[in-house]
Amino acid sequence: MVVTRFAPSPTGYLHVGGARTALFNWLFARRMGGRFVLRIEDTDLKRNTSTATQQVIDDLRWLGIEWDEGPEVGGPNGPYLQSQRRDIYDEYIRKLLDEQKAYYCFDTSEELDALRSEAEVQKKGFTYSRPEKFPDEQEVKKARAAGESVTVRFAVPQDKALVVEDIVRGEVTFAAGEMTDFIIQKSDGFPTYNFACVVDDYLMKITHIIRGQEHLMNTPGQQELWKALGFGELPEYAHMSVTVSDTGGKLSKRERPKVLRNAIKNIPDIDLEKLAEVGNITLEEVNDFVAGKTIPDMSSINTMAAHLGVHLPEINVVDFFKSGYLPEAMVNFLALLGWNPGDKREIMSVKELIDCFDLSRLTKTNSLFDRSKLLAFNTDHIRMQSCEKVLTHFKDYLKVIKSPVAKADDKTLARIVESCAGARTLADIEHKSRFLFLDEDQIEYDEKAVKEVLLKNDGLIVLKTVRDKLAAMEQFTVENIEVVLRGLAKERQVGLGKIAQPLRVALCGSTISLPIFDAVQILGKEKTLKGIDNTLKIVEAKHQA
Repeated sequence: MVVTRFAPSPTGYLHVGGARTALFNWLFARRMGGRFVLRIEDTDLKRNTSTATQQVIDDLRWLGIEWDEGPEVGGPNGPYLQSQRRDIYDEYIRKLLDEQKAYYCFDTSEELDALRSEAEVQKKGFTYSRPEKFPDEQEVKKARAAGESVTVRFAVPQDKALVVEDIVRGEVTFAAGEMTDFIIQKSDGFPTYNFACVVDDYLMKITHIIRGQEHLMNTPGQQELWKALGFGELPEYAHMSVTVSDTGGKLSKRERPKVLRNAIKNIPDIDLEKLAEVGNITLEEVNDFVAGKTIPDMSSINTMAAHLGVHLPEINVVDFFKSGYLPEAMVNFLALLGWNPGDKREIMSVKELIDCFDLSRLTKTNSLFDRSKLLAFNTDHIRMQSCEKVLTHFKDYLKVIKSPVAKADDKTLARIVESCAGARTLADIEHKSRFLFLDEDQIEYDEKAVKEVLLKNDGLIVLKTVRDKLAAMEQFTVENIEVVLRGLAKERQVGLGKIAQPLRVALCGSTISLPIFDAVQILGKEKTLKGIDNTLKIVEAKHQA
């Protein structure tokens, strides 16, 4: 049986590159009638964040990627958090030590840094000098008693070329001696990634390892570990192409902090103490961030950006959720990054993706994360989904962004969704309808819209006339509102836009809203008249001043 896995490290939110890895593993397992495992590789205690694991779980579920084994699901090969599997790793490390396939080391980080620097000066790759005689347990005991750092390294075979058979890249050869001995157990007793993933892949019966190209350099060492532990037949490997950003360079989670850092530097007299308070971090941490020394937790990055009104590029899955994208569109788009169905199809359902997913169609060339294309995909998927499905996504979105629109009942929300045919994102729908759920004194006016629509020509005169016409109405229905506004346009011998736009700016503060007849009817007669009156009062006062 085919068994695949996704094994993220909880050092940050789920990056779309990681989501693509999870998706490909999930699609292949589903296509082959196999199993998909979620494993959390959380042995890097210094870099783990408290919220990341749950966010990864939430993001995968939002995308519709469900796992057969893993956290919150269980399974026969748990636990599925590596931090809870230390006894298992210790057993296999002891096996390697006893068989002289691994050895203890007492180097400090400073000593290793010096060796790396020396190799860099000599323009050579860093190679660890294996001792002729491996330290014994007495030497280890003595070193630990003296407070020295003790690690364990795997003795990588140096007398032969190491060959990786890769589904995407074919045969990849690493010359004899190219792979240096690497650490498999850190000084804190926890295994390194390279060791733990090999043990877990064996014990969890993983048959196919589908991951990013950046992991290819790890593969020969992992394969040698697999052989040294006597695990038998190797899993099959497929290393996917790199995804590059449409802003240039590799699609990186550092794009968001970089944009915020540059914005902070360009704001004169910025209150860094207030920024630290907003981000729930210290002033020292803010200064270190601005200086490029550190990067705060992504939640702090997000709140500081929101406080400053800085738009950050979407990089993590949760960013796209909060920007109003549909999971079906994200899955469709991600699936086509480095893979194709073998024909000209682009807009595809999850079922269609599963039915034709084949590892032989993974490409070697880099894929472009084209945000304009993703937006087009999202527009198509909103149009394709039933109103009920879009409504479900819209309600989830409103809760997360804490929109006032969330106060509406399902009937009103369904009507809003229906009236926004052609919307590109759920954010567009929210933006067009937000004013309906604000008091008139909460409306924020777009100065350009006020100037070009209300203050130019006879915009205010038209608005006053519209107010009188609406006030005189007895039956405030969509049909009657349309008759009144179209009648006024005909009476004044102008297009409907000349009547609708002043009303729209008065009610929502901008030239963008729901279709005007629906907007006015949903808002209701009382709130519509109040909104017009408030706008006339504010605009006339400012204009006269």
